[in-house]
Amino acid sequence: MKRNIIIIGLVSMITVFLLSACTGETDENTDTETDSNTQEEMDKETESDSNEDMEGMDHSGMNMSGSGEVPEDLEEATNPTYEVGSQAVIESDHMKGMKGAEATIAGAYDTTVYTVSYTPTNGGEEVTDHKWVIHEELEGTGEAPLEPGTEVTLNADHMEGMDGATAEIDSAEKTTVYMVDFVPTTGGEEVTNHKWVTESELSTVE
Repeated sequence: MKRNIIIIGLVSMITVFLLSACTGETDENTDTETDSNTQEEMDKETESDSNEDMEGMDHSGMNMSGSGEVPEDLEEATNPTYEVGSQAVIESDHMKGMKGAEATIAGAYDTTVYTVSYTPTNGGEEVTDHKWVIHEELEGTGEAPLEPGTEVTLNADHMEGMDGATAEIDSAEKTTVYMVDFVPTTGGEEVTNHKWVTESELSTVE
């Protein structure tokens, strides 16, 4: 009888031990799965934030291609680093597919370029540090450069809701700006007469 009791006790202890081990393994698997899901969610949030930053700063609503028309009083560059018809590599990332793309120079002009902040005329959130608007695309302004903080009216349609919007100058720089044609590195149709890329945002094709 005693022997049976001992055997039953041992079996009970082994059963409890095995159940505990299984429970521990299940918890560990659950924790691992939870950690994996948490990391995946974090990665998705990071990717989403990155895309939002790109759209905010590089402006997803931008009209990539243009008509090629420029303001009448815009002066062509007399001795541009990158001549019209030559190739250059775009180093800026205003929009997806720009950085690293090989571009053909469609126009080169000496002017003052501005980064501006404004609220679109068609509604939506404020666009900050938009690159670029040139002096000749501002209404009723005096001589360049305008000081940061100056309020201006935009006469450009690089983005929807831009033309006619009231903007504030964030920065100003006198330089050569280029109108360029390029095929996005992300694929798709060729972008033509894109406005604007500054000289510092281009590099020589190797």
